[in-house]
Amino acid sequence: MPGLKIKKGDTVEVLSGKDRGKQGRVVNVYPDRGKVMVEHVNQVKRHETVRPTKSGGGMQGGIITKEMPLDVSNVAVVCPTCGKPTRVGYSFGPDGKERQCKHCGGKI
Repeated sequence: MPGLKIKKGDTVEVLSGKDRGKQGRVVNVYPDRGKVMVEHVNQVKRHETVRPTKSGGGMQGGIITKEMPLDVSNVAVVCPTCGKPTRVGYSFGPDGKERQCKHCGGKI
């Protein structure tokens, strides 16, 4: 799935699933798998095998909460101009290729 229109640092809104309607910043993009990792979204609890260390500065063992990747089709980029989730288009201007909002035509 080359050429994803979602980049690291974009603000996206979740379109489906248990976190539908939540917005967050993209932390990681996995273009080969077609997935994105969004901050504070799709959190799951895992029973990790991390053992607590004897010194106080180590990691704590037991159940941890972590984020899991979402499919690209389940998120939409939020336009900074109009504030709505939108599709992304491209335009070729004097600065080169730019991403733009399909609703208002603003620059993303």
